[in-house]
Amino acid sequence: MSDNNSVGTPVTVKCLVWDLDNTLWQGTLLEDGEVSLPDSVREVIVELDARGILQSVASKNDHEPAWSRLEKLGIAEYFVLPQIGWGRKSDSVAQIAERLKFAHRTIAFIDDQPAERAEVAFHHPEVRCYAAEQVDELLKLPEFDPGTRTVDSARRREMYQAGFRREAERSEFNGPDEEFLRTLELVLGIGRASADDLARVEELTLRTSQMNATGVHYSDETLRGLLADPRHEVLVTTMTDRFGPHGAVGVMLLEKHPSVWHLKLLATSCRVVSFGAGATILNWLADQAARAGVHLAADFRRTDRNRMMEIAYRFAGFDDQACDCRGEISPSGEEIQLLHLEPARQSVSPVIRVEAPELA
Repeated sequence: MSDNNSVGTPVTVKCLVWDLDNTLWQGTLLEDGEVSLPDSVREVIVELDARGILQSVASKNDHEPAWSRLEKLGIAEYFVLPQIGWGRKSDSVAQIAERLKFAHRTIAFIDDQPAERAEVAFHHPEVRCYAAEQVDELLKLPEFDPGTRTVDSARRREMYQAGFRREAERSEFNGPDEEFLRTLELVLGIGRASADDLARVEELTLRTSQMNATGVHYSDETLRGLLADPRHEVLVTTMTDRFGPHGAVGVMLLEKHPSVWHLKLLATSCRVVSFGAGATILNWLADQAARAGVHLAADFRRTDRNRMMEIAYRFAGFDDQACDCRGEISPSGEEIQLLHLEPARQSVSPVIRVEAPELA
């Protein structure tokens, strides 16, 4: 168990932050000179990476020799945003979480020193802390098992690393944000989900909270049933640019009625919010509905984390106005608010090329 174990089903860990000395490797680098990496630790690192769980480092060491040793051990590539220096580890953990835009409850920290774990836990009570002797148990713990394993899971770390390179170039770019986005050669792909895509769809509904319109999780079984229903469209959104693929970044669940299309779920990854992905998806959907001569209605359930999604809907023109088309839609639940849009033909995006089917 972690030092600050929570009651109930644990939230899946999105990033594990490693201490180095006598935790990741055996020995103390500055004292022993030589340190060794147990095979069991290497297996944990590789498997967590395959599961799509990011890994970082918070270590009190001189950066250059410590990073060189990770490179020599052949595992440096597995760690994003390493914090190696002499500051407080709670500060290091906070910086990692902030850069990744991860809630503290999705961060885990492992260290051989009880005092270091206590220091992190004191400043960040939601961060789960583990003792070094628990390394061999991690893969068996439910919080380190995302449940689904997809193509995107296996390359999540590479996508984040590409994102950091993208951010670095953006910080050096002199000019308006829109001009920088044009240089990225962004392509948004929207496609009808296949049975093979369902794991990616389910993963998006589980992992996305800030840009999830309802917070509802659709199981694999439910999604498979909807794929076979001609009234429903299950759509998966991907994004690429000149730095590489962003992977699956959005999912839509649409039910078609004679005069209105009912958007029952819209979830997009926070990683692509700054590129305007959410607005582009909504603009494309509105344009498709206008072509088909139907209205749009969208489910929205306010949570403590999805204010950004409500803003996206309102900015796209959705409102609370009454309309006869609402009578065609079955209520989705007491807490679900039904937003409405009478769409018009429009340009989808000035900076993103969209490749998508014709829904009309």
